[in-house]
This record gives sequence, C-alpha cells and structure tokens, in this order.
Amino acid sequence: MGCCNRRCGLLAGAVFGALLAVLGGILIPAGNSIIEGTEAVIENGTTAYDNWVSTGAAVYRQFWFFDVTNPVEIVENGATPVVVQRGPYTYKTRYLPKENVTFTNFTVTFLLPLGAIFEPSMSVGPEEDHITVLNLAVAVSECQPTDQCSGLIKSTNSSLFQRRSVKELLWGYYDPMLKVTTGLFSPYNGTYDGPYTVSTGEDDIANVGKILSWRGEESLTFWDDKYCNMINGTDASSFAPFVDKRKPLYFFSSDICRSVSASYEDSLDLKGIKVYRYTLQPNTLAAPNVNPDNQCYCRDPKVTKNCTMAGVLDISSCQGNKPIYISLPHFLYGSPSLRESVLGLSPSPEHHDTFMDVEPITGFTLRFAKRIQVNMMYGPSKVITVLKQVKDYTIFPIVWLNETAALDHETADMFKEELFSRVETLEVLQLSLLGIGVSIFVLCFTMYCVVRCRHSPGKFV
Repeated sequence: MGCCNRRCGLLAGAVFGALLAVLGGILIPAGNSIIEGTEAVIENGTTAYDNWVSTGAAVYRQFWFFDVTNPVEIVENGATPVVVQRGPYTYKTRYLPKENVTFTNFTVTFLLPLGAIFEPSMSVGPEEDHITVLNLAVAVSECQPTDQCSGLIKSTNSSLFQRRSVKELLWGYYDPMLKVTTGLFSPYNGTYDGPYTVSTGEDDIANVGKILSWRGEESLTFWDDKYCNMINGTDASSFAPFVDKRKPLYFFSSDICRSVSASYEDSLDLKGIKVYRYTLQPNTLAAPNVNPDNQCYCRDPKVTKNCTMAGVLDISSCQGNKPIYISLPHFLYGSPSLRESVLGLSPSPEHHDTFMDVEPITGFTLRFAKRIQVNMMYGPSKVITVLKQVKDYTIFPIVWLNETAALDHETADMFKEELFSRVETLEVLQLSLLGIGVSIFVLCFTMYCVVRCRHSPGKFV
C-alpha cells in the first residue's frame, strides 16, 4: 500500500510538473498578445495610439542651401556652376496632433496638419540670411523657351539665378514673372497632408498602420504604371510588431510621391533599448537598366539620358508639372554626371542617407532621419538670353533637408517601464514555470521509474 501511494505521489508530481511546463509555454503567446492587443493596436488607451495621434519626440527639419558662387560666369560664359553648402536652418515641425480622427470598421481616417516654427538656437543664422540659388520662375514649366518668356525675363530684370532670403525661398515670395506667390514649400503653414485612412490592426495586427488610402484614393495617379502607383506599407512612424529583420519594411512618403522600402543594416542600442537600423538601399533610385522596377519612374528620357541616369526622381507629375527632381543629398548614389555638372558636392552615406531605428517588439520607430534633396531642371535655349550659354540639361540642387527625431531619455525610461517591465516580468515567469515544471517532471518521473523497477524486477513499467 505504501509503495502504491509513493508511486502515485511521484506520478502525480510528474503530471503537476508537466502542467507547470505547459503553462509556461502557454504564457509565451500570451506575452505576444500583450503587445499585439494592448500596445500595438491603434485605439484609445494603447501605447500605439498615444504615439500615433501626436508625435512624442520633437521633430525638426534642418535645411542646407546650395549657395551659387559664380552666377555671372555661368550666364555669360557657360561656366560650370560652383556651390557652397550653407546651413542648417532649423524648424520645428509635426508638433500638431492629427485632426478629424474618425474610427470606422477597423480603420481610422485623419488629416495631418502642417506647420513650421523657426528655431534660431539650432540654426547658423536668421531666416533673413540671403542665398543665391536658381531662379524658380525661370525653371518652372510655366516659363517655356519662347519669345514671350524671354520678354518677361527682360521686363522683370530677372536672370537664371536670384538672391533671396531663407524665409522667402522656403515659404514663399511674390514673383514678378509668375505674378503669384511661389516658394519651395509654399503654401505650408496652415495646410494639411491627406486625408489618410489606415488600418488600426484590431482585426489583423500584421496590418496595423498600413495605409489603405491617401486623398481618398487607394492608389496614386502620378505614374503611368500600376506598380509605381501602389501605396505600400505605413507612414514609417511604426510597423507591425515583432519585426523580422530578414524582410524589408515598406512605407509611403507623400514628399516624394511614391512608396519605398528599407532593409535591415544593424542592431543598435538607443538609450538602453535595442533597435534595428533600417536604411534605404542604393537601388531605390537606381537607373532602370540596374533596377527594372524603376522604369515606370522615368518620365523624360532626354533629361535622364535615355533613362540611364541614377539617383534622381522626377516628381513633376505631382508638383503641378514643375521640373522638380528629388534625390538624396549631394546626389548620394547618383550618376557621376550629376556631380560633374555642378561642382562643390560631397556625398557621404553617414550624413546623407535616410535611416530608421525600429524597436523590434512593438514595431515603433524610435529615431529617424529622412534626408531629401530638392533639385530643379533647366536646359539650353537659343531664344532666352540667360540660357544661351547653357550646354546641356542640368538638374540643379537647391536645398536638402533632414527631417529628424529621436527618443529622449524621459520617454525612453517610460517606454522601458511601461512596456518592457511587463514583458520582462512575463518572460521571467515563463522561464520559471518552464524550469520548475520540467525539473519536477523529470525528478518525479525518474523516481517513479526507479520505485517501479524495484518492485517489478525485470520490468520497466
């Protein structure tokens, strides 16, 4: 009887240990559910919503202008342009919360208000600093190489280049040729980007933040191709939780009128938080003969040398047909001819590449630097005096910007306390239950077998 009780007790202990181990295993998906259900879904009360509706960290746009040092020689003698970088001129942006937020059937629609506040302490000088740059009015499509255009240039005493203040160039000035207010980002303050409709992730966490429509359309209309018109991924502020670094991250940027992808580069420590560094790949703006997917982005074979030019994106179709070309700063990863036609450029991946630092458990972007260069194109003309010495079509750099934000220490501590403390506690509990359960099971089952063998010689069970 005693032996039976002993065997039964050991068998019960083994069963109990197995149950503990199973419970520890069950807590693993339960831990994932904490992230998916209470942190990553975009709905009131979640960490994702708090970070989504209003940017926690301060976001800044730094501008560096390309100041032309030899404008007279270019116009009169056809000299190669020489530029000197001046900046940064820094503005605080994205400080306004999203507006008209409306939840419907696992989606949320909103407007992104735009605004910029000058930050003198983070700038090399005041907004009133003057820069010599390409004359936007001469370059834009409204001014074609005709006698009428030539007459406008002469009557308004305009030239291929102009000298304007930083404030005017960025946010607008009255142009005597176009007879309207023009500027690189005019109008900006008081305007909106969107509306956007994105998935909340409540029905499928893999789609959280995914853009379903922009300006009421599920695809773009700027490109003559279904592939190029696709809206892929999120807005890059966050991605689905449990990021797999073997797969690229997709996002849409209205600034460049297209979707792009970024690939894993390295794992870094950001204020005690492990993050994955993602960067744009060089083939993002590669020539179509290198990256055939970019064929549908080539709009003007004459300017891009029969679509063999790398490093620039013609976005005139989404900028009112103005000859605007987007690139990485200093034509990083661009064709050598771009830097040969304008001297004074020094591309550097460290300073000019775009990157995102993504926390892999939540999918939140905790630090980023979006770096874009704005260029305009002009070409030779036999009619317009200021263009007679121009030898070829030139994609001319005007300004490059770095939109950047990083997690501060206070937010990092809160992030670690509110999220990781719970996850770590659950992980300790998981490991403890698994360890104790397996130990009890192995010990009790072993003892049970020993007792069984002693009372049943020649038999294992």
